[in-house]
Amino acid sequence: MSKKEIAAHTPMMQQYLGIKAQHPDMLLFYRMGDFYELFFDDAEKAARLLNITLTTRGASAGSPIRMAGVPYHSAEQYLARLLKLGESVVIAEQVGDPATSKGPVERQVARIVTPGTLTDSGLLDETRDTLILAIAPGNGAPDAETTGVAWLNLAAGRFQVTEVNSAALPALLARVRPAEILAPDDFPLNGAHCAVRRLTPWQFDPGGAQTRLAQQFGSRDLTGFGVADLPLAIAAAGALLDYIQTTQRTALPHIQSIQAERDSDFVQLDAATRRNLELTETLRGEAAPTLLSVLDTTATGMGTRLLRHWLHHPLRDRAVLSQRRDAIGVLAEASDTSAAITRQLKSCADVERIGGRIALKNARPRDLSGLRDTLALLPGLATTLPDDRARLTQLQAALAGRPDLHALLARAVQPEPASVLREGGVIADGYDAELDELRALTRDAGAFLLELETRERARSGIATLKVEYNKVHGFYIEVSRAQSDKVPDDYRRR
Repeated sequence: MSKKEIAAHTPMMQQYLGIKAQHPDMLLFYRMGDFYELFFDDAEKAARLLNITLTTRGASAGSPIRMAGVPYHSAEQYLARLLKLGESVVIAEQVGDPATSKGPVERQVARIVTPGTLTDSGLLDETRDTLILAIAPGNGAPDAETTGVAWLNLAAGRFQVTEVNSAALPALLARVRPAEILAPDDFPLNGAHCAVRRLTPWQFDPGGAQTRLAQQFGSRDLTGFGVADLPLAIAAAGALLDYIQTTQRTALPHIQSIQAERDSDFVQLDAATRRNLELTETLRGEAAPTLLSVLDTTATGMGTRLLRHWLHHPLRDRAVLSQRRDAIGVLAEASDTSAAITRQLKSCADVERIGGRIALKNARPRDLSGLRDTLALLPGLATTLPDDRARLTQLQAALAGRPDLHALLARAVQPEPASVLREGGVIADGYDAELDELRALTRDAGAFLLELETRERARSGIATLKVEYNKVHGFYIEVSRAQSDKVPDDYRRR
């Protein structure tokens, strides 16, 4: 829609259409009070996909305004349904004050939610990684022999790249199984079983990608990351990082490194072999019976995700495989020890994803308490592990924990915080003196007012001074005209 066409609409619709014009291929959730509203074509699409009511209200530019909406407090369930259908959603929040705004309340895009950039626990499958992948063909040509690929687990901050023969790309996609793919406009992706986002070729510029990645990792260049000989992979990674920064609208401090994957690292399986082996999905697309369903006796979502990754990435490194085998052998023989480890693991929160949400500034109160409680478990878990195998000794060292972080969270967070921040009851008593004072006010405002009145009488020498309240002025201090000469200089007349 042109600027001239937008100008024909009402001021509120102009604001909506201005935001929508920046994200034409995404649904726009536009905050209005306690609802996210969608208008025009977005409303029709959302009504069809979510089975919600489509209605009309008023008119703008001479046409009825088609609209549909979802409640703010239950928006996550609607987002989850849209994301499963491959849709992306722009969320515009009210940032202005309705009481002082002249015209429509100002709104800004707070975040963009896409199938490959999920971090909210309510939107993620705890048993599988959610990955976003970018493809950069050689010389920008769809029929190039070599293709650069980068993929990111945003929730965990893991960033990987590789370059493959273009004929091997379908096998790689079957192994990585991204939830969303970024590709140039003209790159063929027939039969992609996930959301596809098209980017312009200039967004895959290798030079700009090197600069952006080095800035992200706080380094002068990419030499120390082992990816300098993979220019196409770097181009894909740069486009992917740029897209993530655009959608998240915040810093990404948990993305601190990038790792190159080489063909020699894993046993290579083509897509047909992987499907026929039914590693994690049956030929009919079901979760069981598969190799994963038979082997998975893990105690946490993190464990299931790791086992799924191992099954899709069979290692070639004999040393690592031998260490794993030895560690598993020791634990299999020590059944009591294994049972104790399992009990402790079942009490662990998903710290991998909690760390990502904290970095992206969208953690919830119970993420913090879950991290605190898991940190408290780590020393005991490390002690329970046998230490007579190399891999187990490495794990013991990794489980040393962060006593300083645990101490901070123990001081700062309530034992059982509220599920969402707006409900309060998150910060522990005694952590912040000002907050403690404000809480005391809410619990016993009457005693505070009486104390204030007594204090001000003593300070001013006005024995008849009163602290009062009415709906016009709110709380105020009342002094008789006869005592007005004693009023302190810091009082203001109402």
